Amino acid sequence: MHKKIDSLEKRLEYEFEDKNLIIEALTHKSYKQPYDNERLEFLGDAVLDLVVGEYLFRKFRNSDEGKLSKIRASLVNETGFDKLARALHLGDYILMSNAEDNNGGRSKPSLLSNAFEAIMGAVYLEAGLKKVQEIAIKLIEENHDEISLDSLFRDHKTTLQELTQARFGITPEYRVLASRGPDHQKEFEVGVYIEGREYAKALGKSKKIAQQEAAKLAIAILKKEK
Repeated sequence: MHKKIDSLEKRLEYEFEDKNLIIEALTHKSYKQPYDNERLEFLGDAVLDLVVGEYLFRKFRNSDEGKLSKIRASLVNETGFDKLARALHLGDYILMSNAEDNNGGRSKPSLLSNAFEAIMGAVYLEAGLKKVQEIAIKLIEENHDEISLDSLFRDHKTTLQELTQARFGITPEYRVLASRGPDHQKEFEVGVYIEGREYAKALGKSKKIAQQEAAKLAIAILKKEK
């Protein structure tokens, strides 16, 4: 595991002095250890909220509190952190049970997002806020094509609706296909249907997140079908 950790540390551009911290951050509860990454995830979530908040406060100097909150919400969420986790190839490093692994755990957005938050929590405990800021903001800037008010406020559901009304004269339909997990950690699978045909499906921590992701995938498919 230590060899694998070395390659993750290179991606992070940060080397942990206490290897137990990063191991804890990478341990999913299914791995059945006396510890898992949920406490670090809780901490990382709060730290990232602050780090991204300060970044946006300095970047958008003329934006009011309402706009800043919306921009932060568009970055600090499962979809945003899943993207950053994939950039780090976090799925390769997470310690999980064989059952979770066989169930596609290494590519689950919720699992990847949680691991990313946990790693940021671990970095914060060992090296402080400034180091988290360096790592997280670099990753955000590298993995979001454009951090602008327009791109961050883009609503995929609205875009899809405009597209389907223009092309088919109807609005898309969203169906909840499944919900999994305990109440405090529910994951929803939502499908988007146009003229009765399923165009895409996606997972999310809420129905709203899953709908937005499904809409985004459906837009890409519709554009290819042009």
